[in-house]
Amino acid sequence: MCDADECSGHNDGSGRRSFLKLTGTATALRFGLAAGALVAGPAYADALTKAQRKSMTPEQIIQTMKRGNERFRKGERKARNYLREQRASASGQYPAAVLLSCIDSRAPAEVIMDLGIGDVFNCRVAGNVEGDDILGSMEFACKLAGAKVVVVMGHTSCGAVKGAIANAELGHLTGLLDKIKPAVEATIYTGDRSATNYAFVDAVARKNVELTIADIRKDSPVLAELETKGTIKIVGAMYNLGTGAVEFFG
Repeated sequence: MCDADECSGHNDGSGRRSFLKLTGTATALRFGLAAGALVAGPAYADALTKAQRKSMTPEQIIQTMKRGNERFRKGERKARNYLREQRASASGQYPAAVLLSCIDSRAPAEVIMDLGIGDVFNCRVAGNVEGDDILGSMEFACKLAGAKVVVVMGHTSCGAVKGAIANAELGHLTGLLDKIKPAVEATIYTGDRSATNYAFVDAVARKNVELTIADIRKDSPVLAELETKGTIKIVGAMYNLGTGAVEFFG
């Protein structure tokens, strides 16, 4: 979500200026989008600017993440210069979205949606459940820092969901899994409702995302008001560990 030369080695910023001139709009993005349209050729970048984020709608930001996931699945991720991104974002950050995802090591949001340093805030907790600290972080991200999209992302074969289904107990993990159990009860499924049935596990994981979104709207008047005004958009997503695809919904 930025715009300048990631891989040409031009340190004078000429690549960034040329790209903006080519698109003819301040909405030129690292993601290869300008005003929601695909840009021919690679989009070079440093870090997302405040002006660029301001020009983007929540829908455009979501489309950008979808296209990033498409590149990831095709093995065509952008060649990026993380050092340039780090330097460009050191004095300020303007992430376009905040993601709540699971701690699973196989589901790093920035990687699977081809994002870079400074593009998104990322909250991670087993089972992608919300709580006071998560809500506070999201409120900071959206109300104070200007993020326009909230994404709650679950994934297939989630260990936390399996634990909730199996009534696992272990220290503080017990209380965390209790937050997922309402999704187990609310999931309509006629087959084997066990932790070894991955179809059921995945159905519960999706329901858990849906209920978490509902809880965010209920428990955070700040975020609910921003969504009502159209300032932000809250959506769900499921990441398939087998295919690498991210499905957005809601």
